[in-house]
Amino acid sequence: MHTRIPRRTVLGSVAAGAAALGAPAVLRAQSAQQLAIATGTTGGVYYPLGGGMAAIFSRNIPGMSATVEVTGGSVANLQLLGAGRVGMILTQVDAAVDAVNGRDRFQNRPVPARAIFVMYTNRMQVVTVASTGITTMADLKGKRVSTGAPGSATEVMAFRLIEGAGLDRDRDFRARERLSPAESTNAIKDGKLDAYFFVSGVPTAAITDLGATPGVQLRLIDHAEFVPKIVEKYGPVYFAEEIPAGTYPGQTTPNKQMSVGNIIAVRADMPDALVTELVKNIWEGREELTRVHAEARNFKLENQKSAAAGIPWHPAAEAYWKAQGATLS
Repeated sequence: MHTRIPRRTVLGSVAAGAAALGAPAVLRAQSAQQLAIATGTTGGVYYPLGGGMAAIFSRNIPGMSATVEVTGGSVANLQLLGAGRVGMILTQVDAAVDAVNGRDRFQNRPVPARAIFVMYTNRMQVVTVASTGITTMADLKGKRVSTGAPGSATEVMAFRLIEGAGLDRDRDFRARERLSPAESTNAIKDGKLDAYFFVSGVPTAAITDLGATPGVQLRLIDHAEFVPKIVEKYGPVYFAEEIPAGTYPGQTTPNKQMSVGNIIAVRADMPDALVTELVKNIWEGREELTRVHAEARNFKLENQKSAAAGIPWHPAAEAYWKAQGATLS
């Protein structure tokens, strides 16, 4: 079980021994003894990457103990950040934009989130197996589907894709579940589900597991054709990409799909010195993080763009990236 740490401890005072450990003066003045990092489900990419970051922070930042929270995903993470129950989150850009602007799931409850790091691209994956006969989005009509765990950005993005494809999420499916990717994979194996939506970096463990199952032929459904219609309504946070053939076991063709960016965010009122330490340690630890998950290979200086972040930068992160030579505009 992962204990949610109140923000007052996330941004707590320095322990008496910090000076003896050689902590920089700014961190002796403002230290994070405990930092809770909200990630996602265990079958995705946020969770292992967040664990890698927590290990780096705990080892390199004097006096810090960083822990990882298993959550439903981006929406839940932003809600936890808004409530001050975690200090740092991994989130999709679309959910962060909604949160900062107080719309959709965050109606009248804006979250003071600020970007500190643009990570990698998240891919919408519409997952099924050949035995279902599903080959297009239209074929999902009348089927049993999962649109993602409650509190996930998968659910938000799945609803927007379903709408863009001309389907009704409440009327057009025989059943609509709200399962994690690992639960969805197991439900397909057990013949209880026909398809599921999951937004993540690639490869992701749950889909790899399904593709590697004996007697199963994995199929990812193309849907990039609907991106222009979705962008017309929800703004330019989405774009078309391809998941190369062979990314997953049994995936014989590229998957033309819809993508969205991922960022790391903190509250606007997190102290500058702490933000600088967090960003510095993630950036300088990216080789170690690549050994945790391959998506860390996409942690690049050229990705640090204001347009890619989607929400305002924390001033300390903005200053850090400018000092590294990033062209933010």
